[in-house]
Amino acid sequence: MKEICACDILEKEEVQTIRVYATKKKFKKLVTIVEGITTDKIEETARELKTKLACGGTAKNGLIVLQGDHKSKVMPLLVSMGYTQSSIAVLQGLQ
Repeated sequence: MKEICACDILEKEEVQTIRVYATKKKFKKLVTIVEGITTDKIEETARELKTKLACGGTAKNGLIVLQGDHKSKVMPLLVSMGYTQSSIAVLQGLQ
């Protein structure tokens, strides 16, 4: 029998600000940074983003680092995962 638990939904709806921006790393390669996701869900979220965006990346030090510039694609994916659109800020330009 499957238990009904709204824990995941409530956790995603908590007041948190998720920032998404692009920056340059070694050898002038662009990466997309997603910060502000709770640490207990960061690995799962990173895995799902990497799969849906077909890119490499990692989750460490409270950040999700995705290879390539995916700023415009990350917000709809996070919303489909259950995060609220109002809590996601996509910053323009390179940081």
